Amino acid sequence: MEHRTVDDLMTRNVVRVRPDTPFKAIVRKLAENDVTAVPVVDGDGRVVGVVSESDLLRKPAGLPDPFGLLPLPHLRPAERAKAEGARAGELMTAPPVCARPGWNVVETARLMAARNVKRLPVVDETFRLLGIISRSDVLRVYLREDTAIRSEIARDLLERTMGLAPSAVTVAVCEGQVSLTGTVEPEIGSAVPVIERLCRSVDGVVSVDQRISYAGAGGQTAAPLRARTGTRRGR
Repeated sequence: MEHRTVDDLMTRNVVRVRPDTPFKAIVRKLAENDVTAVPVVDGDGRVVGVVSESDLLRKPAGLPDPFGLLPLPHLRPAERAKAEGARAGELMTAPPVCARPGWNVVETARLMAARNVKRLPVVDETFRLLGIISRSDVLRVYLREDTAIRSEIARDLLERTMGLAPSAVTVAVCEGQVSLTGTVEPEIGSAVPVIERLCRSVDGVVSVDQRISYAGAGGQTAAPLRARTGTRRGR
């Protein structure tokens, strides 16, 4: 199986700013390019930080209320410095949270969720900027056609990897939801949880409903392995 990587999904033509880029020029770049954050790079193209709308919003949020109705917010020294900053190097969030081009969707999505960021600069070993990947880029794997998902599971996973006959397990896919039904030999039974886990890792799969039984002694069919392994339906 082949998984799409950050290198496959990222945008390569990246809007960027330098540490000395003025506040208003940053706002202009965000508006003109319809983005909410830009990486800050040094003279060698290395990412030194990221400046986002959240960083810029500290400036108006730190101003006195023009009507005198609201007290000034209590800001820590670092927040106060950002609110008073006038250039990208003073406003940016650093060190930057970055991705690497060889990462898969799982690694990238987990980092985005853990750090609560909408996009990640993609850098090489020396932190030079290669591209940028956003939440929408990651979610593009779920636009994959059901026919492609079914083909990968049936051909690459079940037949080539697990060595199952095409007639052993029926694979159905609807809107990324995979259904596996069939009967396998007893010696394959212990591998069914592995099959389910591998199916879940296929790009574009939303959930897996596994109902595979195995043929016991005398040709009798035992209960589905779902009940025996405790495998749960995917969310």
